[in-house]
Amino acid sequence: MFTGSILIDKFYFVLFLSEFYWKGTMNEIYVDNLDITGVQVNYYFICKTKLWLFSNYIKMEEESELVKLGKLTHQSSYNREEKEVNLGPIKFDFVKRKECLEIHEVKKSKKMKKSHKYQILYYLYYLDQLGIKAHGILEYPKIKEKEKIKLTDSDKKEIKTLIKEIREILNKDTFPSPNWKKICKKCAYREFCFS
Repeated sequence: MFTGSILIDKFYFVLFLSEFYWKGTMNEIYVDNLDITGVQVNYYFICKTKLWLFSNYIKMEEESELVKLGKLTHQSSYNREEKEVNLGPIKFDFVKRKECLEIHEVKKSKKMKKSHKYQILYYLYYLDQLGIKAHGILEYPKIKEKEKIKLTDSDKKEIKTLIKEIREILNKDTFPSPNWKKICKKCAYREFCFS
């Protein structure tokens, strides 16, 4: 039985990835050894402790005002776009088909720009492993800035190393010791790490 979500996924699959023949839904598409999510890649650059906690289902962000603000930015921006397109373990904020597939990632501010860039590079790498050529667009609607991201051969090597390092963290029995940083003041995990 098909749900609305699956029907939307099938629509996107046909519309944006029409060069492939697939009988399932986009959620059923996985690339071998690529079960990492974009959020996990993002957290790798922000905080290894947060990465481990989040990945082990200790999710404290539902109560975070900053996370709520980020979600509101995402929901209120680009209203004409169909949002949150799932492909296996990854979720694109929105997708456009132009001269090639465009993967868009919407962020509240540029404070964590490196983590944003690698999140979208991971998405591009994932698509590349499926044989899909695409580029990414980092969107900062509050400051009206966009940045085009392309996956290079050098990026591919970095992403392979990154995936290995994320797996090493996730396979540990306990979380990495937290290191106080300026961003910890506003982190949803602060009390867990430093109480």
